[in-house]
Amino acid sequence: MSFSQKITREQATEIILLAKKEKGLTFDEIAEVVGRHPVWVASAIMGQATMNAEEADKLVELLGVESSVSAALQEFPLKGSLDERVPVDPLIYRFHELTQVYGTTIKAIINEKFGDGIMSAIDFKMDIDKEEDPAGDRVVITLNGKFLPYKKW
Repeated sequence: MSFSQKITREQATEIILLAKKEKGLTFDEIAEVVGRHPVWVASAIMGQATMNAEEADKLVELLGVESSVSAALQEFPLKGSLDERVPVDPLIYRFHELTQVYGTTIKAIINEKFGDGIMSAIDFKMDIDKEEDPAGDRVVITLNGKFLPYKKW
């Protein structure tokens, strides 16, 4: 009996990012071929979303990587799989800092405008843009999630 070599999602991510770098591709270019939004494609590549066979196969073909990468991209991910420690990467740490400083403010304003509930990370979209500014370019991140009220029973 013969089994094909299986790789983990983490290994698939490493293989994809290396091939992406070697080919000089952007997430926008990859997303165009895959047929999805660049942020979603990056999320799937980083192991936080599941591609279907067609999407995964398009990615594998574009990058010229082994077919086992396609199978790994189709597995259900362990979402939110960062370490529980405070992140040390400066960019990721700033998002942690943002929720530490403004998290209660964001919650208070959402609750005031919508009521008692949460913003969905399932029914969710995100855009990341660059805004030219003479004082230094700006990062513009739009988080767009469905409001889910807490139910009473």
